[in-house]
Amino acid sequence: MGKPTGFMEYARINDKHLSVAERVKNFNEFTPCLTNEEATVQAARCMDCGVPFCNNKCPVHNNIPDFNDLVYRGDYETAIRVLHSTSSFPEFTGRVCPALCEAACSVGISGRTVGTAEDTTAVGIRSIERKIIDYAWEHGFVKPQPATVKTGKKVAVVGSGPSGLACAQQLARAGHDVTVFEKNDHIGGLLRFGIPDFKLPKSLIDRRMDQMEAEGITFRTSTLVADTDKLPAGVRCDATSVVSPKALLEEFDAIALCGGSETPRDLKAPGRELANIHFALEYLIGQNKEVNGGGKNPINVKGKHVVVIGGGDTGADCVGTANRQGAASVTQIEVMPKPPVEYDVLATWPEWPRIFRTYTSHEEGCERLFSLNTNEFVGKDGKVTAIKVSDCEFKGGKLVNKEGTEHELKADYVFLAMGFVHPLDAVLDGFGVARDARGNAAAVPDPDTASGFMTSVPKVFAAGDMRSGQSLVVRAMSEGRRCARAVDKYLMGMSLLPAC
Repeated sequence: MGKPTGFMEYARINDKHLSVAERVKNFNEFTPCLTNEEATVQAARCMDCGVPFCNNKCPVHNNIPDFNDLVYRGDYETAIRVLHSTSSFPEFTGRVCPALCEAACSVGISGRTVGTAEDTTAVGIRSIERKIIDYAWEHGFVKPQPATVKTGKKVAVVGSGPSGLACAQQLARAGHDVTVFEKNDHIGGLLRFGIPDFKLPKSLIDRRMDQMEAEGITFRTSTLVADTDKLPAGVRCDATSVVSPKALLEEFDAIALCGGSETPRDLKAPGRELANIHFALEYLIGQNKEVNGGGKNPINVKGKHVVVIGGGDTGADCVGTANRQGAASVTQIEVMPKPPVEYDVLATWPEWPRIFRTYTSHEEGCERLFSLNTNEFVGKDGKVTAIKVSDCEFKGGKLVNKEGTEHELKADYVFLAMGFVHPLDAVLDGFGVARDARGNAAAVPDPDTASGFMTSVPKVFAAGDMRSGQSLVVRAMSEGRRCARAVDKYLMGMSLLPAC
């Protein structure tokens, strides 16, 4: 460890942000990276506690104490090798991961029994991770790693989000010829089209694509792999060509289905047909395309009253986007009750605590309301003007409105950010794979079992949200890496790719 007493001597360095007044003027990233000096101090706080719960709770099992020590010593070239040994794209997770590792940090206990989401002494692991990769790119430590020996095997990866990209990179480095199919006009999946640039600049994805192409990976964009081009409402598709699953099964030795859980959850309340009620991704994708030169977002809420239904990350991204467009007001509502502001650290550690969290988008202007159920959309001249809501509670496992609490919220635009129910039927049905009870591709997520990650269809594998349902970027990346090992073992009889 770098400094045995560092955790007692130095305070946590929280991420710094540009002021609200400055950052809402554009969609640029507004959180600067740690300086070299700040990173040294932050890394010095790691206890090297002997049983690194941070490593255990990290979905990709990053060797956190090791790279903390290397950053403390200023050895970033070795630090990025350690980080890349478990994480394919730390520039993504270093920006958008909720940092499950920090909730498990031993320093975070700090002798306290009560804490808040903002009151934490855990090591700033995520900010150190970002520092390592940003420093590595700046100093030329990240280079293409093409395979020295080719296997002659061909693998198709369907989907270019974090799972698909991680799977493709690992398989290419194992010597296989990899082709990635993406239905939209650029790679990245929801990394590119779902997450706003102020959280994840798209130049980071382009930089990785260049590296992966240098490693021999072929990207086929604007190509939908499905048995039909009819997709559900709210799903963006730029495909100019459709490839049948049968064609892929004939051409490739193995196929990895790594698309997202893209079918959005709808809200079938009266008035749903009114104009200006959109799924969240219809709004976010349009804005991401506009920011990156793809034409004007057809949805603009300048001077309008906005209601976002759904209290998660996607809802917060809608809030931040609406604020940057100049909305008159933004309200975010959630059917669940407000989480506790304080929690018992010793009762939850090392698990991720359920606690009230304020995102940077909320700081920019947003009223947050909880335990509200949407009963009806109200409109005039075919456009939504308000929503009727009631206070609600759960009784016997059912959502029940409280009598006499119905009222209206003004709404010129409504964004539905209530999550996703399952992957695209057109993909799963096209391959004929069996599904689990939630409609995802059924597969065992263990690369070291005989049929790990393989679906009910021979040589067809599934990983990420396609297999597990919607989850975190870091979990999708982890599944993509482990799926690559399973595919490699299927093709070659054994694999030297990491199991995590």
